[in-house]
Amino acid sequence: MGRELEFYNRKLHSLLGIIPIGLFLTEHLIVNYMATRGATSFNAAAQFLEKLPIRYALEIFIIALPLLYHAFYGIYIALTSKNNVKEYGYARNWLFYIQRISGFITLAFILVHMWQTRIAAMYGQEVDYTMMEAILVDPVWFVFYLVGLLATTYHFANGLWSFCISWGITVTPKSQKIMSYVAVLVFVLLSYFGIRALFAFVDPNLAYL
Repeated sequence: MGRELEFYNRKLHSLLGIIPIGLFLTEHLIVNYMATRGATSFNAAAQFLEKLPIRYALEIFIIALPLLYHAFYGIYIALTSKNNVKEYGYARNWLFYIQRISGFITLAFILVHMWQTRIAAMYGQEVDYTMMEAILVDPVWFVFYLVGLLATTYHFANGLWSFCISWGITVTPKSQKIMSYVAVLVFVLLSYFGIRALFAFVDPNLAYL
């Protein structure tokens, strides 16, 4: 029964990492990318989400609860899993090791980001372009957000590769290799849009570099 429960827990952990968490990450980066078009565009996108009639239900049941489960069970996996060189080889095992490290960085990044935005909003601060600009003009916070962004996009992209194996989508070595290229493409694209958004908050002119 213990093994069966762990099997389903891992399946659920993998699924939640893509749906809904991965979808939310993509949506969040798209909204942030609006900063490259100026404060007005970003604020309009952010305010649209803030005014959704079911926003609190979405934040609790679609974001917060899946994220909590994924995070805590992910910590369990990271602390108990071992590399498997015989089955996946050194390169893939290194990626798995980085996946675990990126998970811890991502969790820290999310907690800090929520503290600076969602918690601050509860005390009357508006989550808008000015708020993010005030955070990111500090070089220390900018580097923190840059590292956090790259860790998050890597964790999602590599998790996408693992998800396809776990759910029987890519079962052959060829399909897994193709999915590796797809995962790299996802990482590059999401990171590109995310980094451009970070620069846009610091200096709009840098968003076009």
